[in-house]
Amino acid sequence: MNPPVRRAWTAELMGTIVSIHVVGRPMARAVPAAAVDAAASTIAELRELEALFSPFRRASEISRLRRGALALAAADPRVREVEAACREREEATGGRFSASWSGGFDPTGYVKGWAADRAASAYLAPLLADAGVMAVGINVGGDLRVWTARGADWSWNVGIADPVRPGGVLAMLRLRNGAVATSGTAERGAHLVDPRSGVPVRAAVSATVVADDLTTADVWATALAVAGDEDFAWLWGAPLRSAMTVTDGGVRRWVAGVGVQTVPAQTAA
Repeated sequence: MNPPVRRAWTAELMGTIVSIHVVGRPMARAVPAAAVDAAASTIAELRELEALFSPFRRASEISRLRRGALALAAADPRVREVEAACREREEATGGRFSASWSGGFDPTGYVKGWAADRAASAYLAPLLADAGVMAVGINVGGDLRVWTARGADWSWNVGIADPVRPGGVLAMLRLRNGAVATSGTAERGAHLVDPRSGVPVRAAVSATVVADDLTTADVWATALAVAGDEDFAWLWGAPLRSAMTVTDGGVRRWVAGVGVQTVPAQTAA
């Protein structure tokens, strides 16, 4: 049998690399032409959202809000939507995630996943209606949102990097639909701050979450990284499928969920 046809597009966005992937069925010679337009539209919307939300651009609405040049009530409806969502997530995570802990509104930790979900759902996911497309996905700096057509013989293999052993892989996940996000201190050091105390996080090395969407996975991965070696009891009722944390001492904790198959790294294809 012929291998699936794959096509990818990349762009520098939101301070990282974004890649878009379309997988065509084996009998197809190429992915549908509509995939090219869908990828371009996804990237265009991400650029628009970056211009709206970036705290590093003086003209963005977030920057204007932070310096008092714009009132929230007068902001773009998408900004108001994100602000309300961030307040809800702060309450849901017990303050382990917050977009306002530093005294000003900075939804950077929320917008990346939300923007990827929004753009890819609008332009990439509809490609699955084409009989020639098996799967689509978006990767934003290593965090993923993927879709697979019903009945298609395809699963996405997602590796969880080992933060203790550079280049190592803790596990491989086989995922048909959903999202995976990782947060932690392994690659960027103590860049995470516990909103509850204002103290940089050092206890957790990494936290990976599998959820239905990237917005959720990203928020809860951040919250788990901030929680460090806290008891997992606070996760009761969280909207995630599964989660893994690795602490400074190399201790691994895995909360199994549904819709995810874990494959030992050394045997995964």
